[in-house]
Amino acid sequence: MIILVINAGSSSLKYQLIDMESEDVIAKGNCDRIGIDGNITHTTSDGRKLNENCSFPTHTEAFLKLVDTLTKSDAAVISNMGEVSAVGHRIVQGAEKFTKTIIADDSVIDEIDALAELAPVHNHAHALALRACKKVLPEGVPQVVVFDTAFHQTMPKKAYMYALPYECYEELNVRKYGFHGTSHRFVTQELSAILGKKPEDLKIVSCHLGNGSSICCVDGGKSVDTSMGFTPLDGLIMGTRSGEVDASAVTFVAKKLNLNPSEMDDFLNKKSGFLGVSGISSDNRDLAEACEQGYERAMLACELLHYQIKKYIGAYTAVMNGLDAVIFTGGIGENAPEVRSGACCDMDYLGINLNEKANKETRGELKRISSDESKVQVWVVPTNEELLIARDTRDLVLKK
Repeated sequence: MIILVINAGSSSLKYQLIDMESEDVIAKGNCDRIGIDGNITHTTSDGRKLNENCSFPTHTEAFLKLVDTLTKSDAAVISNMGEVSAVGHRIVQGAEKFTKTIIADDSVIDEIDALAELAPVHNHAHALALRACKKVLPEGVPQVVVFDTAFHQTMPKKAYMYALPYECYEELNVRKYGFHGTSHRFVTQELSAILGKKPEDLKIVSCHLGNGSSICCVDGGKSVDTSMGFTPLDGLIMGTRSGEVDASAVTFVAKKLNLNPSEMDDFLNKKSGFLGVSGISSDNRDLAEACEQGYERAMLACELLHYQIKKYIGAYTAVMNGLDAVIFTGGIGENAPEVRSGACCDMDYLGINLNEKANKETRGELKRISSDESKVQVWVVPTNEELLIARDTRDLVLKK
C-alpha cells in the first residue's frame, strides 16, 4: 500500500509518498511560494532531485505539479496516481467537532474551512489542498484527515477552560485546544513500544521543541494538559512567539505603542520570543553560538526556555501524581543538548538525572540520555508526524 501524505500551509504544500509495507519514504518534497510565484523541490529515495520554479496561483496548480512530478518527471516514482491507495492530510485545527481521524467528504472539507477563524493561517489552506486533491485523484481514492488538536480532546474541562465569562466558551469557542498533537502522539507511542509497556501504564511529559514549541502531559496514553492554548501562541517562549504573557501586559503595550489588535497579534507572534528577547535571531542555533560568545540577551532567551520547560515538567508531574519518562523531540529537542541539559539540571528531587556524556553525543537520533541511577527515564525520540498520518490513513482505509 502506498500513501501520499500532505501537509498544507498558507503558501506551501509539503508531501511524502510512503510505502506502508516497509514504511520507507519513496519521495518527498515541497511546493512553495503558492500565490506568489512558485517553486517545487523534490527528492527520491534513490537520490534523484528536482528544483524548479513554477506558477502556483493556488493550491490546485501546486497539487497538479506534485502529481506531474511523481508520475511524469525525470524524478518520477510511480506511473500514475492509481498506484496511490489513499491520501492523508495533516489538519491543524479540528476544534471540538473532530476528535479522531476520519475520511474527508465534501461536508467534512466544508467544516474544516468553517473553522478557519480559529486557525486562519492553516485551515483554509488545508481545505484548498483537500479540494485540489479531489479534482485530480482517481475515483475512489479516499482522503483521510488527521487533526493536530484531536489528541488533546481527552483533556478534562478543568484543564482546557479559561476563567472568562462562560459565554466566551459557549458562543465564541474560546478554550485551550492544544497543538502538535500528532507529534506528541507519535513519540509517546514510540517510547511505549521501546520500553515494552502499554501506553496506559506510563506517565510521560513530551517536550516538542522547535521554532514552535509545546509540552504535553500524557497520562495513560492520553493528553491531559498541554502548554499551547487557544492558539499556538501560548506556553513556552518560541522562535518569534512570546509564549504565555499576562493579558494586561498585552493591552498595556498595545496602548503605549498605539497598536491595533491585528498589529498586536503580529507583535506577539512574529516579533517576540527568541528574536524579541535576544535581538539577534529566532533560531536557537544562532542563540547557542551567541551564548558561547557571552552575549547576555541571548543567554537570557535560552535561560527563559530552560526555566519554562523545567516548570512544565514539575507541574505536569504534579498533575499526573508521578512521572516515568520525559521525551525531547522536534528540531531543538532532538538536536540541542544544551537545552536538554538546562531543562533537566537540578531535578534530582523528581528523580531526573542526565547522563551528560550521552546527552552531548545525541543529535537527531533515538537514545536514552538519562543515567542508570535516574528514576525517571529521559529520551530523545525523533518525531515523524508524516509516518503517523500515513499509519492512521492506512488503518482507517483498511477498516472500510
